[in-house]
Amino acid sequence: MIGADIIIKCLEEENVDVVFGYPGVAICPFFNSMLDSPISPVLVRTEQNAAHAANGLARVTGKVGVCAVTSGPGATNLITGIATAFADSIPLVCITGQVDSSLLGSDVFQEADITGAAESFVKYSYLVRNAEDIPRIFKEAFHIASTGRKGPVLIDIPIDVQNQTVSKFNYPSEVKMRTYKPTVKGNVVQIHKVVRELAKAKRPVIYAGGGVLLADAQSELRAFAEKYHIPVVSTMMGIGALPTEHPLYFGMVGNNGRGYANRAMKESDLLIMAGARVADRSVNQPELILKGKVLVHIDVDPCEIGKNAGPTIPLVGDIKHIFDDLCKEDIECSHDVWVETLELYEKNMTPRLKETNGYVDPRSFIRLLSEKMEEDGIYVADVGQNQIWSCGYHVVKKGRFLTSGGMGTMGYSLPAAMGAKIGCPDRQVVAVCGDGAFQMSMMELATMVQHKVEVKMVVLNNNLLGMVREYQHYSYKDNYTVVDLSGSPSLEKIAEAYGIGFLRVENMEQAEESIDRFLQTEGSVLMECLIDPMDLVR
Repeated sequence: MIGADIIIKCLEEENVDVVFGYPGVAICPFFNSMLDSPISPVLVRTEQNAAHAANGLARVTGKVGVCAVTSGPGATNLITGIATAFADSIPLVCITGQVDSSLLGSDVFQEADITGAAESFVKYSYLVRNAEDIPRIFKEAFHIASTGRKGPVLIDIPIDVQNQTVSKFNYPSEVKMRTYKPTVKGNVVQIHKVVRELAKAKRPVIYAGGGVLLADAQSELRAFAEKYHIPVVSTMMGIGALPTEHPLYFGMVGNNGRGYANRAMKESDLLIMAGARVADRSVNQPELILKGKVLVHIDVDPCEIGKNAGPTIPLVGDIKHIFDDLCKEDIECSHDVWVETLELYEKNMTPRLKETNGYVDPRSFIRLLSEKMEEDGIYVADVGQNQIWSCGYHVVKKGRFLTSGGMGTMGYSLPAAMGAKIGCPDRQVVAVCGDGAFQMSMMELATMVQHKVEVKMVVLNNNLLGMVREYQHYSYKDNYTVVDLSGSPSLEKIAEAYGIGFLRVENMEQAEESIDRFLQTEGSVLMECLIDPMDLVR
């Protein structure tokens, strides 16, 4: 066997079904060895999207996503996808080919120090020097990526190491890393402190972040909230921790969140923060929001606790285990009056839908689309105005809501939706993006066609970079610069060129019938919705 054969064997041992990638000379031995494997390679059309597709697959399956690209520009193109996964704590193993070991540091053709370049955006990285180390490295990489605070791990493998002959293959049965032992069970003393505070609290709120979904703790969170009748708000990445229509869910917080969700957090006397950073988009003034209340911060990553706000009770551990332990407690408490107060806030503060002005209203459209999607459907929002409208009006039932929250990477939705569909082929997948984001990833229509991946795609078209235009509206008094997308291609002709279905919706009168056709048509479909260029998310 050669090193490349061993890499494939390692991936098989980790039950990897698909690798998203783009070949080049430095990674050719790896892809050649895949020919004799049940693992399927998916050829994306640009390397960044290999990481985004692996990201989408990882989020809906709970498995580690895998991508592989060549050295030099192939590896550097991957960095944005790695950074996107790192910001949202998505488990990936990213494999990069590298020039011959003897040439490292010589500035030869397509050499790039990718482990150095990506250092800020990976949980850990390896430069493989000996093929005999490959089994240990891959076992460690998958363990690191999928445990503790999840994230991407980079493995850089020179071409000579991929071609190096190894006499035998032995995949380790366990990981032995002296310096890496993430905490799983919450400290019993700290859990009892939470219990005592909950017994005293009159206005508790659970603040759910993306860590709840990463820990697959939705049912444990729901059981805890329902047992003690505690209202729940979420960050953008925490959308779906409770179903949108659950009576205890009061929406997304933050600058672009619901006013009643922010008010719930502000007026609470006990804030249980679970799997969430105290980041600027959700809590831009923590010293004001957290004043006069008990803050419980639960996170598997001890570095997050106290980073931006000092908790009263820090609690390190896996959220799934901690909520399960809290549910086993018997706490006498009643929060009916508090929940009724928040229901009144919600009734009085829910924004009214705007006049459509002859265009498609994105809010009404997204709500209608959500209601018609299958219960376990996967909705992937891109970045920009479409993301904020999606956060506010998409209804999560038993499905998933995916977006790029931490990095805010435009062009994320199409490749991530493609990866999600490959990971869950029996579930409905819909990607929603703006015309700017669509043009960053529209080349992946070829990948969908080639690999027969059925994704429904909505483009909210205003011929502008809408979110930037909105910022310039408020901050620069309508002095618009570099936001005009004139020169964009005909989406109908793009769809025709790739041989996929196309629908155009020009106003809300056409919306319901068009959505029905969109969702019922077999194969991938591109739907263009014409929206008011001057529409604002606020």
